[in-house]
Amino acid sequence: MIKRIFISCLCLVIFGIHAQKPEPNLDKNKPNVIFIYADDLGYGDLSCYGATKIKTPNLDKLASQGVRFSNAHCTSATCTPSRYALMTGEYPWRKAGTGILPGDAALIIPTNKMTLPKLFKQAGYKTANVGKWHLGLGDQVAKDWNGEVKPGPNEVGFDYSFIFPATADRVPTVFMENHKVVALDTDDPIEVNYKEKVGNDPTGKEHPELLKMKSSPGQGHDNTIVNGIGRIGYMSGGKKARWVDEELSSTFLVKAKEFIADNQAKPFFLYFALTEPHVPRMPATMFRGKSGLGYRGDAILQLDWTVGQIMEQLETLGISKNTIIIFTSDNGPVLDDGYQDGAVTKLNGHTPNGILRGGKYSVLEAGTRVPFILRWPAAVKPKVSSAMVCQMDLLASFSNLLGQTIPKNDAPDSKNTLNAFLGKSENGRGILIEQGVKTLAIVKDNWKFIPSNDEKPLDELVNIETGNAKEPQLYNLNEDLGEKNNLANKFPEKVKELSELLNKETK
Repeated sequence: MIKRIFISCLCLVIFGIHAQKPEPNLDKNKPNVIFIYADDLGYGDLSCYGATKIKTPNLDKLASQGVRFSNAHCTSATCTPSRYALMTGEYPWRKAGTGILPGDAALIIPTNKMTLPKLFKQAGYKTANVGKWHLGLGDQVAKDWNGEVKPGPNEVGFDYSFIFPATADRVPTVFMENHKVVALDTDDPIEVNYKEKVGNDPTGKEHPELLKMKSSPGQGHDNTIVNGIGRIGYMSGGKKARWVDEELSSTFLVKAKEFIADNQAKPFFLYFALTEPHVPRMPATMFRGKSGLGYRGDAILQLDWTVGQIMEQLETLGISKNTIIIFTSDNGPVLDDGYQDGAVTKLNGHTPNGILRGGKYSVLEAGTRVPFILRWPAAVKPKVSSAMVCQMDLLASFSNLLGQTIPKNDAPDSKNTLNAFLGKSENGRGILIEQGVKTLAIVKDNWKFIPSNDEKPLDELVNIETGNAKEPQLYNLNEDLGEKNNLANKFPEKVKELSELLNKETK
């Protein structure tokens, strides 16, 4: 009798748990979407893009199961403008104030316009932003970090937000959940200033002996020390709220997985903005020293593992088949970007930009041509695509996929290239304008034109070619992806055509 009762109770527990498990989202017209944004990852940094000195097995697997693009781009060679374009569907150079933002900048994403997360909300999705933000917070620079800080991600379309405000090398070095700093002690209020020192915290400039990672000269990473690392900007207070760099990635991963688990039975959009391999590179102990390429290489291994954890969770929940994963980077690579962490001295023959010239900050191809992988097992067949696609076009393309309308005059530069994104066509974007720090270039039919200018050809602080020159440059990217052979003198009519087109597009 007792045995029968035990078996009956056990069955109730088993079937009760099974009955309570949410049904997975099976609506093929509304796939889940996870957009994973790496930070400063180069075209040649992954083994599925030809790297031989480092192995990225999880991203290689993702690429083998989806579309791997060889001609995919962010709009800009730095992070804030690329993120602005992704969110708004507008070239960032059309709007003043979209350059690299300080950590106390006001929000630059309009709250009254269509954005990528708003499009998904309009289609009935739950939306979340986890990771790096760097698009400003609040309606002015001066803000009270000890209360509610808004507008921010929630006001531009995200139901849930767990971020740090800017980048890991800028203060304030805190997590924010929706509008508030996480774990803030009201008796230890935060103050942030980018013009003058506040509080009594030691700075890297005054006390270099306290640093566990030396700053590179002249790059500004010698202000307030947090976790043994000098930052850009000054900060006081918030001691209990300050993050530990080694735990950044795992903290974001936990929050991303929580959101996925909580929303597995309904369509969701997750914008998962990683911090790797942006400086300061301080990977968790389990990855440190494993790449043989210094902390930058270790950070890429950590990034690859993180992507693998997301893929594994989707499989466990039974929602992998109808979930689109997009993986890409906000701009090209940089090695020495503020800290002496072995990225240069331990490069060991690795080429972060592959065969491309330039890198972060550059109008050359390595500035904006980035890894881009899209996997959707329910609808997309594996292939390698040479279609020219741009992250800015995801807004218009998902508008098409989800049957949503974008208001007139919103997302003016976003083009519907859905068939290219899904690997159904090699016809992507017809024209793309690439943005360096001070220069714009134009690409059409794989011909690239860079107008003449008087800016420096080399960014000496980071040792990267900028693409600037006193004579116009013309490259046939079909035959010369490394931009080594300037054909401007040989094809003056092509120079004229592209010069006029660039002027017309940028009016």
